Amino acid sequence: MDDTENLYDVIIIGGGPAGLSAAIYLARAKYKVLVMEKDTFGGQITITSEIVNYPGVYKTSGKELTEKMRFQGEAFGAQYLKAKAEKITLKGDIKTVTTESGEMYSALGIVLALGASPRKLGFEGEEEYKGRGVAYCATCDGEFFTGREVLVIGGGFAAAEEAMFLTKYAKKVTILVRGEKFSCARSVVDKLETFPAIEVRYNTEVLRAEGGATVEKALLKNNKTGEEYTFTAEGGENFGIFVFVGYAPATELVKGQLELDKYGYIVTDVDRKTNVDGVYAAGDVCIKNLRQVVTAVSDGATAATSLEKHVSAMHEKLDLPAFVVEGKGGDIPEEKETHEASHAESSSESDSFISDEIRAGVASVVERFTRPVEVVAVLSNDDARDEISGFVGELSGIHPKLTVKTEEGEGLSHIDIRTGGQSRGVRFYSVPGGHEFNSFVIAMYNVAGPGQPIDGALKTRIERIKGTHTLEVMVTLSCTNCPDVVMGTQRIASLNGNVTAKMYDLSKFPDIKEKYNIMAVPCLIVDGTHLHFGKQTLEGIVEIVEKYD
Repeated sequence: MDDTENLYDVIIIGGGPAGLSAAIYLARAKYKVLVMEKDTFGGQITITSEIVNYPGVYKTSGKELTEKMRFQGEAFGAQYLKAKAEKITLKGDIKTVTTESGEMYSALGIVLALGASPRKLGFEGEEEYKGRGVAYCATCDGEFFTGREVLVIGGGFAAAEEAMFLTKYAKKVTILVRGEKFSCARSVVDKLETFPAIEVRYNTEVLRAEGGATVEKALLKNNKTGEEYTFTAEGGENFGIFVFVGYAPATELVKGQLELDKYGYIVTDVDRKTNVDGVYAAGDVCIKNLRQVVTAVSDGATAATSLEKHVSAMHEKLDLPAFVVEGKGGDIPEEKETHEASHAESSSESDSFISDEIRAGVASVVERFTRPVEVVAVLSNDDARDEISGFVGELSGIHPKLTVKTEEGEGLSHIDIRTGGQSRGVRFYSVPGGHEFNSFVIAMYNVAGPGQPIDGALKTRIERIKGTHTLEVMVTLSCTNCPDVVMGTQRIASLNGNVTAKMYDLSKFPDIKEKYNIMAVPCLIVDGTHLHFGKQTLEGIVEIVEKYD
């Protein structure tokens, strides 16, 4: 085989803890590895704000833990691609993976770390009120229900944990458990009882959500008595319905090719090998009793080390030389960006936005720019003026390739990223603190070049967008799902001058929240009219824009 550019030793589909762990082990063993992730690198655990049971780590967040895993794999030479696997062929010595945009990648072995996605209940009104009362992430959307009531649906650990978290905002939390008891540990249930704002209703399910622009009523049913009754919040206010009823394995991609159990999980042996040679599975997509980060990384390591023998045998059988794998060592700009984001979250505790450590991290990224970038504070007479001016001012002197300036403008104060004196359509209407600081750094990197890698066919689709479009992303700075949508829209703007991407911290714009009845983030507003809630991949955003082009 002469063309080995898109041929890898192993392709790992899924960038959660299991996939990231497999990448670390395989790349460290000098195998050529590609990790393909359609959504957020880190997986579902990135929405968990606090992890206290990972061995050797006293306390961390899901995002911080998995980002360190990713950078560790990159240090050993693992490659990462944000793309959705649309088709996979597992038969034969060479496995192939085709992305949603048509690019094909080949490998001698596959690790399926496909994970699972939150289950929807399917009650009447669930889809209609998604983002306007129905939510699936307490960390992202809890703040929107400050001083209001919420229903939490679920009887497992996630429902109990999120209910306790929601008491930070809601004046009352009512947990609806379909059965007669919780399915999680008794210690968790005991802890629930210490929260006076939490009420539990057993043998109860939701039949329908009702209201106007937002949820105002819910039809509930007592499974024991058969009684149906209407739930309304005190004073007739709108309220929230948070759904936490487990996950469904994401195995549609391999149905008919691999052995699955009756629930759709992949059947493997003790080494995580499937019924097809050279194909292994890891993480939540496998049959297992405990689905935790620690078991996911264990699966990844087991699958990776077991797969090594197969890959080596394929090299010999196909007369392939060992692929050259070059690690990046400790000099990983993205790791510094992560560090910056974590510091940026707490920057409000000091007198400045950007610490000396963050400045050093940003400088290391700017050093890689292929052309200079200007960060301009466009200032109007509004409340955001001083904050935006102060943030941009602190970027001064970081690196010769990064210049900053301020200018008077009309409309709302904002930050505009430019090259050669020309706006690149990337704007922040709020200071990009918290998780959005990384979005800001990546935005500069994308407009300056070389930019994040992107699937060739997808890039062509972006460049072919003909109409003029404005993509506004409403976020909260604590939301771990928001940066991907922000970075996705800004990536499109960086490649197509017809598109403008704007980020807003929704807490600073109550008029926008009220105008569109937004009760969940991220919220993508296309051309001031079309609203799309929830996480979106870059390909998903492109599809949305194409729909209105």
